[in-house]
Amino acid sequence: MKPRTSASLIIGVSLFIVLFSNVSFFKHVLEVYPFDSTYAPFVISQGVVFCLFLTFILSLLSWRYVTKPILIVMLMTAATVNYFMQTYNIIIDTTMIENTVQTDINEASDLMSWKLFGYVLLFGVLPSYIIYKTPLVYRGFRKELFSKLKLGAGSFVLIFVVMLPFSKHYTSFFREHKILRSYSNPTYGLYSLGSYVKEQVTERDMPLIQTGLDAKIGKREKRKVVIMVVGEAARADHLSLNGYQRETNPRMKQENIINFSNMYSCGTTTAVSVPCMFSVYDRDDYDTQKGLHTENVLDVLSHAGVEVLWRDNNSDSKGVADRVQYEYYKTPENNTMCEGECRDVGMLVGLDRVIEESSKDMVIVLHQMGNHGPAYYKRYPKEFERFTPTCQTNQLEECSQEEIANAYDNALLYTDYFLSQTIGLLKKYEDTVDTAMFYMADHGESLGEGGFYLHGLPYFIAPDAQKNVASLLWLGKDFPLDKEEIRKTASNEFSQDNLFSTLLGLFDVESEVYDKKMDMLKFTNL
Repeated sequence: MKPRTSASLIIGVSLFIVLFSNVSFFKHVLEVYPFDSTYAPFVISQGVVFCLFLTFILSLLSWRYVTKPILIVMLMTAATVNYFMQTYNIIIDTTMIENTVQTDINEASDLMSWKLFGYVLLFGVLPSYIIYKTPLVYRGFRKELFSKLKLGAGSFVLIFVVMLPFSKHYTSFFREHKILRSYSNPTYGLYSLGSYVKEQVTERDMPLIQTGLDAKIGKREKRKVVIMVVGEAARADHLSLNGYQRETNPRMKQENIINFSNMYSCGTTTAVSVPCMFSVYDRDDYDTQKGLHTENVLDVLSHAGVEVLWRDNNSDSKGVADRVQYEYYKTPENNTMCEGECRDVGMLVGLDRVIEESSKDMVIVLHQMGNHGPAYYKRYPKEFERFTPTCQTNQLEECSQEEIANAYDNALLYTDYFLSQTIGLLKKYEDTVDTAMFYMADHGESLGEGGFYLHGLPYFIAPDAQKNVASLLWLGKDFPLDKEEIRKTASNEFSQDNLFSTLLGLFDVESEVYDKKMDMLKFTNL
C-alpha cells in the first residue's frame, strides 16, 4: 500500500467513524432537527464538527509508534458500540459501563450474535487491517511535531468556523438537547469509561461507614422469617395484578398478597438499583462509592441479631452481601435445578433445613435471574411457554414486538410460579414462625416501544417501562400487621427508597436509622 502520513490516517479514521459508526447519533439528531431546508445545513455541520473534533483528539493522542494502535482501538471500540446502540437504542454512560463491568460471562454470552461479529468485522476489523498494512511515513521529530500542531490547531479553529453560522442552533443543541451528545460514538463512551475508572481509583480506599449499630429487637413470642426476593427486569405494567390483559400472575391471584402497583426503581440497571434499594441513601443522594462504603439494611439487621443469608442466581449481589453469608446458585454445584440454565426455583432447595436449624429471626434474600434479557426465551422451562409465538433469539430487532412480549411474559409466568413455591415453603412454618415474602424487581424493561430495548437509559429520560417495577408482599396468617390497612395505601406511589425502613419495620427493629414515615407497612398508622 502507498505510504501515508499520520495526519492523513487520522483524518481518514475520523471521517470513517462519523460516517459509518454514528448511525444512532444522527438518527436521534434527525428526530430533533429534521433534514429539511431549515435544519439540513446544521445537521451537515454537526457531521463536520464531529469529524474535526475526533481529528483534534486523535492528533493529541497519536505519536509515531502508538498512532496505529490508537486508531485501531478507536475503530474497534466504535464498531462494537455502534452495534449495541443501533440494536438496543442504549447509551454508553458511566452506569452502563458499571453494569458491563459487573456482568458475568453467562450474561455476556446472551448478547453475542453473528450480527455483532458482522458489525465488528465490517466496521472494525477490515478498516483496522487497512490501517495496519498501510506504511506510515515518519519525517523526524520536529516535522512530525509541527504537523501534529498544525492538524490539532487547524481542527480546533475550523470547529469554531463551522459552528459560527449556526450559533443559534448550537446554543439550542448544547443547552436543551444535552442527551444527544450521549449518542456520539465513541467519544461519549470513552469519556464515560474515563469517569468510571477515575471514580474507582480515587475512591476505592474509602473507609466503611457503619450504620445502625444501635439496632435492637424487643422480645416477642414468635421469631420471624422473611424471604426477600429481588426480581430482575420485571416491569409493573406486564403484571395481570396491575390490569395487564394477559394472565401473568395466576398463582399470585390465589394468594392473599398485597400488590404495590406504583413502585419505582432507584436506577435502570442492576448495578445501580440493587445496592441502592438496600442502601440507607435515597436515590437523589446515592452513588456507587457511597453505596459500597456504607453499611446497608442487611448489615443493620445483622447488628440487631437477625441471621442473614443471600442466595444468588444472578451475576452477584453488587456488593450488598459482602458482609453476610452468601451462596452462589448460578452453577450446578449448588443449584440442583439446572437444565442448561440454572433455575430460580433451585434457590429454594434446602431452605427448609436452613430455617429449621436456626432459632433466630432470619432474612433470606433470593436474587433472581428473572426476566434478564435479551434472551427471554431462556428464562423459563418449556412448559411455561404459554404465550406464542416467541422470540427465540437474542437479536430482538429480528422479532416482532408481539414475539418479544410473548417470551417476556412467559418469563414473568415462571416468576409467578417461583413466588408461589416460595410462599408454599413459608406456609409450612406459619404455626410456629411469623413468615413473610417481599418481592421487588430491580428495574423494568423496554420491549421495543419507541425503538428502545432492554434497560439502562439515563433515569431522567428512561420511560416508565424501565422504572415502574413489579413489587408485592405476602404475610403469613398470624404476621402481626394489619393487612387491610396496608392494602388501603398499597396503590400509592412508592420507591425503592422505602425498602430500607420497611425491612427494618418487618423485624420491629429499633434504631436511629429507622424512619417510620418511609416504612410502607406502618406509616398508614400516623
